[in-house]
Amino acid sequence: MHQSKKGDPSPVRLRRGGLQAALLSYCCYCFKALFAQRWIQFPSLAGDWGLGPTFNADRCSVCHINAGRGVAPRASQAPVSVLVRVAIPGFDDQGHSLAVPGYGHQIQNRGLMGEDRDATFLGERVRPEADIAIGWREFEVKLADGESVSLREPVLQWKRLYFGQLPAEVQTSLRIAQPLVGLGLLEAVPERALRALAKRQRSHGVNGRLNEVWDDINGRKAVGRFGWKANQPSIAQQIAAAFAEDLGVTSRLYNESNCPAPQADCAAQPPGNQPELINIDWEQLVFWTQTLAVPARRNTDDPEFQEGERLFEAAKCAICHVPSLRTGGTHPTIAQLAGQTFWPYTDLLLHDMGEGLADGKPDFAAGPRDWRTPALWAIGLTRVVSGAVTLLHDGRARSLSEAILWHGGEAQMSREAFVNMTKRERQSLLKFLSSI
Repeated sequence: MHQSKKGDPSPVRLRRGGLQAALLSYCCYCFKALFAQRWIQFPSLAGDWGLGPTFNADRCSVCHINAGRGVAPRASQAPVSVLVRVAIPGFDDQGHSLAVPGYGHQIQNRGLMGEDRDATFLGERVRPEADIAIGWREFEVKLADGESVSLREPVLQWKRLYFGQLPAEVQTSLRIAQPLVGLGLLEAVPERALRALAKRQRSHGVNGRLNEVWDDINGRKAVGRFGWKANQPSIAQQIAAAFAEDLGVTSRLYNESNCPAPQADCAAQPPGNQPELINIDWEQLVFWTQTLAVPARRNTDDPEFQEGERLFEAAKCAICHVPSLRTGGTHPTIAQLAGQTFWPYTDLLLHDMGEGLADGKPDFAAGPRDWRTPALWAIGLTRVVSGAVTLLHDGRARSLSEAILWHGGEAQMSREAFVNMTKRERQSLLKFLSSI
């Protein structure tokens, strides 16, 4: 997966011909099929066995629409590609937030009850953990030239809790599914390069930090790169964790169903397999995710794009949304990922984004106000890929302008620069962002 600044990004070209090329193409098709594969309960025959017993979705593609970002629900609708993470104050010996008694670390708002009509005799007892919906509170902000922009923030609505009231001190966080393109490149950036970025930012008065998280695969602390608070160290662990928490599917890494103590009917359900996500499928999904190409940049010769790029730099956006990164000189499994310079517009670091974006839940070293800088590449294609534009960690922003206006904390200066731009300047900046 290669991407240059002036040229268009393109996937890695594996130099194989004839039968090898055909086999590679067929394998990639199969790996993509795994991403879209529906998971079902035993003994239904309409998919792979292992769903649930409680879960949020029955396949990866429900949340990551076309391998892109999720879509926030409309007013008072139940979320589909937005999750609710929960915790109580404190951390365990590995640095994880503490689970909520009766509910765990994430609210599963679906259960096997009624999911497969041909197998309800097995699943009819398993209720979801909660019925939830998301409402929206809207307000107006004015820009320097008098233009108004409507902002909104989510209001989590607990319709019904099936296993008792949540503790008064419960910490909650809404998290929308993120796009998957280019993750292999981000994973291949050396840790020393990220530490150098953090050091360089301090000379600009910006406090970018690496999250130190627990690596379950290797049994040690590691640098977090993935997730809204950089709480996952690798693509492999991110995938296994999503199967466990989002789909209720076990793997070699997480081999027990998510059934907290009060959920007896959940614990009584037979597994679909041991484990349900078999190793070869896990490995193929990791490979597919590592090699997802980045869409081509657009409009790079347009003067408006070039003016927007200048304004992006002048507003100090590029301090955190670092335009280019470089992968290490070698890669353990995919040689084509080594030695690549690419343009993701992220630093993979945590930043204090202010009280307006704060949630209630820490993740390892990331506090409630801290968020990992999201990559901006392909953000202008969000509506084409996902069918709607719902940006930021909980999907509150319906446009790039709204997303910028929610910036605070370390990004307050950049937000104010945007507020004080002329309409023409804002249009140029947005043209640039929509084209990278």
